[in-house]
Amino acid sequence: MTDNDASKSSSRMTAPHIPSAGTAGTEEAVAAVKEVSSQLYDFLGVPGTASAPGPGIRECQGKDPNTYFQVYHPWNFLPTSSADINTAMANLKAKLSTDGWTLKDTYHDNSPNKNPNLIADNNSRMVSVWSVMYGKRDTPSIGIEVRSGCYRVPEGQTVDHS
Repeated sequence: MTDNDASKSSSRMTAPHIPSAGTAGTEEAVAAVKEVSSQLYDFLGVPGTASAPGPGIRECQGKDPNTYFQVYHPWNFLPTSSADINTAMANLKAKLSTDGWTLKDTYHDNSPNKNPNLIADNNSRMVSVWSVMYGKRDTPSIGIEVRSGCYRVPEGQTVDHS
């Protein structure tokens, strides 16, 4: 689901070609992305908390916004002990090569802290994940964004943008 350019930035998660994720209502698609986020939380493997905001709905570029949509779920993980941040990221990296996941890229961003980034796809679930470890902050955390492929609502329904 990600492109393979050499820019090493978050633009990989906004590639113009978003594959089809099939047909689903917005509630069903949001539930599927929440399930993926829950799996990623488990992958981290250390005690901590996830931020509260839930998934959102956005348009699929170049498609009818009343018929097609994409689900995105940005969240933040704060380990109970800041000493666990490196372990959590290492666990995530290891797990993103199992259970249908394919680790597409690892790199350090261009920020002054050179934050480690991971990008992975799960083609059977039609989702991508982008994670960034903010290990040099006063409160270390891992930012995670899950994005689905482009869904089409069932015949006779429209996208619920709420």
